[in-house]
Amino acid sequence: MTALFYICATVAVLAALNVIVQRTPVYSALSLIVVLCSLAVVYLLLGAEFMAVIQVIVYAGAIMVLFVLVIMLLNAGREVPSHRSRLAHWVGAPLVAAFLIEVLIVVWRQFPAATTSPAPALDAGPTAIGHLLFRNYVLPFEVTSILILVAVLGAVVLAKKEF
Repeated sequence: MTALFYICATVAVLAALNVIVQRTPVYSALSLIVVLCSLAVVYLLLGAEFMAVIQVIVYAGAIMVLFVLVIMLLNAGREVPSHRSRLAHWVGAPLVAAFLIEVLIVVWRQFPAATTSPAPALDAGPTAIGHLLFRNYVLPFEVTSILILVAVLGAVVLAKKEF
């Protein structure tokens, strides 16, 4: 189980880097699907079956279909690199190094040296998640749905051809 966790986590990180590195938007979207599916396996290994199913159905299914539709509507081709910013070459590497150091510090602090007892199991079923989502987190849920609607409308407007 631990080996499968590390394999899926490594695949997720490598595919996420591939999303950034790819110059073709379709390949980036396909790499993002790999990230989302490997995260679903990680959720399964952590015992969050509901989150794994939601990850596959909502994100890898619906949202990625939306992304691919937008890419097709915009007829996005291969990205042409620009070599205008010399500052990015000099400042980028130290900023990435500082970011990675901060991530390592946060991860290091999450795992104390001496653990006393395991954390109690939380109810991760659909009922508990639904109560939290529609009672405590209803505003972020609605804001997210509005943002997705605005993204779809923006894609349609950008893809609209003048006659």
